[in-house]
Amino acid sequence: MRICGVGDNVVDRYPQRGLMYPGGNALNVAVHAARLGADAGYLGVTGTDEAGAHIRAALAAEGVRTDRARTADGPNAYATVHLDADGNRSFGECDETVSVFAPDAADLAWLAGFDLLHTGDCSRLEPHLPALAAACPVSFDFSDRPWSYAAPLLPHVHGAVFSRPDAGDAEAAALAERIRQAGPKLAVVTRGAGGALVSYEGTVHHQRVVPVAATDTLGAGDSFIAALLVSLWQGSPLADAAARAARYAAEVCTSPGAFGHPLALPGSPARR
Repeated sequence: MRICGVGDNVVDRYPQRGLMYPGGNALNVAVHAARLGADAGYLGVTGTDEAGAHIRAALAAEGVRTDRARTADGPNAYATVHLDADGNRSFGECDETVSVFAPDAADLAWLAGFDLLHTGDCSRLEPHLPALAAACPVSFDFSDRPWSYAAPLLPHVHGAVFSRPDAGDAEAAALAERIRQAGPKLAVVTRGAGGALVSYEGTVHHQRVVPVAATDTLGAGDSFIAALLVSLWQGSPLADAAARAARYAAEVCTSPGAFGHPLALPGSPARR
């Protein structure tokens, strides 16, 4: 499978640990897909500071193609992450800085060589979604956005991911059916500890979470969707693909950061 993450990248800053890690929805999906055997690429913009250089080094180490990725003057985008005692994360101050960009004709031509691209609401690529979809089928993470945000975008999307942690079975099933009727062949409704409901080409599957002693839940959803996309593309039945994705996401939760590669924060004790 050839898959490309398009859009957001950040360094996730953990002030409690004095460390930062590469992250961002589009970047995470690309890296986890590469780890799962896909031919993965990333298209986005990193900064010219140490954080941006660290992200580029991590992508190279993970074997993710970056033919069309570029840098822009300024600090890399970042997000501040706080963890509770159970490893659950919440976000503090964030800054997109240089990461927002508009794909050009050369980008679209390059993306046409992939089977699928993944982006989402954090990437600010909504105006360009029709052009992206014309180049390559799109997987889109809508996170917790409302239907009014999603409705005009769904006709351009092959796979749609929504986060509804408080949804019951009936509500999640109704949302998945509404997504399917809007156009996407794949609909995913993640529900935190309640697992995920996945609908693919008319088949619906309820996937339970795999219990794990979590160190850090950051990247759990991104790793789940990466594993699901790769498995489905490889021809796995829906139930098998979802189960593999749940196991993989649980494993990711046992390590810090979205996919590792720590770097000491400037001014932290680790720098002294």
